[in-house]
Amino acid sequence: MLGVVNRILLAVAGAVLLAAGIVLLTGWWPLHGRHAPLLTAGARHRYWHADGWWWWAVLAGLGVVVLLALWWLLSQLRRSRLPAVVVDTGDGAFALLRGRALEEAVAAEAGALDGVAGCRVALRGRRGSPALRVALELEPQAVPADTLAAVAGPVLTHARTSAGLAELPAEARLKVTSHRAQRVT
Repeated sequence: MLGVVNRILLAVAGAVLLAAGIVLLTGWWPLHGRHAPLLTAGARHRYWHADGWWWWAVLAGLGVVVLLALWWLLSQLRRSRLPAVVVDTGDGAFALLRGRALEEAVAAEAGALDGVAGCRVALRGRRGSPALRVALELEPQAVPADTLAAVAGPVLTHARTSAGLAELPAEARLKVTSHRAQRVT
């Protein structure tokens, strides 16, 4: 969702800057020409006095903009990876399994499969209910259905049992390695 918000904010900022540039370059409304003042004497008298609703509306609008900017900044700084997974040891206590260790183990096991050129794994979700995002780069001769079945079967089952999790949902993204066409001579 954060990527969608970033794209929308970028599009809105671009549209506003484009409109402001066109208005400034052409001297069009609300500037009333290139040599007219930006604020007329009547507008300055009407808006710049402390009475009325004008300043309250400006301050409320700026407050909303500042709160939205802070929300966006904090969402950018938030980590998307899960640092640790809670593992039930069976004796009533709990242990923490590092997220990077689980990621590396799944990546090593999935990368060793037949037809896999590369593998990246990210652990997401919450400590009690983690989820994996697996990005597989397949070799040109690999069969995607077989590779996906191998990842969904033994690899994820091994990760689930070794981490002591009842379920470990995963999202797999497959990409084929680019290769040159073979020439027959």
